[in-house]
Amino acid sequence: MCRMRARLATVLAPAALALATLCVSGAALAADAQQRAEARRLDPLARAAFWGSELQADAADAEAGVGLAQALRGLGRDDEAAEVAAKVLVARPDDPALLLELARAHIARGQGFYAIEPARKAASLAPRDWRPLTLLAVAYEQAERGEEAEAAHRQALALAPNEATPLTNYAMHLAAKGDLAGAETQLRRAVALPSAGIQARQNLALVVGLQGRLPEAERLARADLPPEQVANNLAYLRAALGQGGSARTWNALKAGGGM
Repeated sequence: MCRMRARLATVLAPAALALATLCVSGAALAADAQQRAEARRLDPLARAAFWGSELQADAADAEAGVGLAQALRGLGRDDEAAEVAAKVLVARPDDPALLLELARAHIARGQGFYAIEPARKAASLAPRDWRPLTLLAVAYEQAERGEEAEAAHRQALALAPNEATPLTNYAMHLAAKGDLAGAETQLRRAVALPSAGIQARQNLALVVGLQGRLPEAERLARADLPPEQVANNLAYLRAALGQGGSARTWNALKAGGGM
């Protein structure tokens, strides 16, 4: 077992590991399609055990690489997620899903510069897919390349004008530049879409709050969050407003507690 797998084994629950591992004479066997589908519904810890076992059976298994990297991100282990995706990409260099997962892991660890190349390559391999472009835009933002970020956001929106994720990401790009009214417009479009989730709604709460409309921000936040997290987010907003000025940096917006 390589060092990465050894580290993984030290933190996985024994019951989850036993559930995920099939052995014959000590050799791991790949799970069938039904088992893999069931594994996707597990919690991140159990998914990490399952997909780690699948990679033991086949170190070039792109689906397993994506699954393990996603699970590790869900556990907050972004560096290891990037390591897993990068290792499997050695054998599967043109797999779009692996490239996307490597980009996501680098963005999650705050290293967007390193997400640029895999996101670019994924975009070239799947030119009609908006996901590489919206990731590329966020990567450019983290790398402080604003004009390229703007262009990538607009390309993603051109491909998917009715998807909540690229709208939300573009809105937060506008907010980070200080255009809170423009960000609110985009976020209200996003939250009205069927694909909208908690992130879009709580980003709307953040942007509304940063414009000083705290009662409305509180109402939006309470739709999804427990009281203690709402209180924390409102405290952040009051502190942000107390500092003066509506223009917020990307890092300041990201520090808002997920609102």
